[in-house]
Amino acid sequence: MNYATIKWRDVSNGPGVRVSLYVSGCRNRCKNCFNPETWDFNYGNLFTREVEDSIIKSMDFDYIKGFTLLGGDPFEPENAEALAPFLERLRKKFPKKSFWCFTGYDYEADLLTGKKGDIDTVMRILKCIDVLVDGKFVEELKDLNLRFRGSSNQRIILVQPSLESDEVVPWDENSEL
Repeated sequence: MNYATIKWRDVSNGPGVRVSLYVSGCRNRCKNCFNPETWDFNYGNLFTREVEDSIIKSMDFDYIKGFTLLGGDPFEPENAEALAPFLERLRKKFPKKSFWCFTGYDYEADLLTGKKGDIDTVMRILKCIDVLVDGKFVEELKDLNLRFRGSSNQRIILVQPSLESDEVVPWDENSEL
C-alpha cells in the first residue's frame, strides 16, 4: 500500500489535534474531489513498518487526541489489507484516543455486506474505528457549513454503538470522540 501524506498535527479531520494518514488509491473518483492525486494506488510513498512506527511515536503525546484515516479510500481492498493489522496495533497502543475514518463507501450497503473487499478485513478495521464519515462527496450537495464532511449526503457515524445495535448511531457535536 502507498500513502499520499501524513499530517502530523491536523485539526481539520476530527476533533482536537490529530495525526492523519492519507492513503493512496480510490475507485470512487468523486467529481471535484479535494484530493484527486490520491486516486492513483501508486501515488506517494510505500507504507512500511518504519512509517507505522513514526505514526505511533508521533501520537504518544497527551495533546494528540486521535488518529484519522482518509485518502484515497482506506476501504479499497488493497489498502484495507495493510491497514487492518496497523489499526489493531495502533488501537492496542492508544485505547483512549479517538480513531476516525473517511470513506466514499456506504457503511451498510458496501462495508457491512462484504461488497467492498474481504468482510473479515473490513470488520477488523471497523472494530478499531470510533467514528466513520461515509458516502461519496457529491458536488451538488456541497455545503461549507458542514463540520467534518463536504456534502450533505455524507454521514458521521459512531461505529461501535452502530455495530452493537445493528442500527446507524449518528455522531453529534457533544460526542467526546
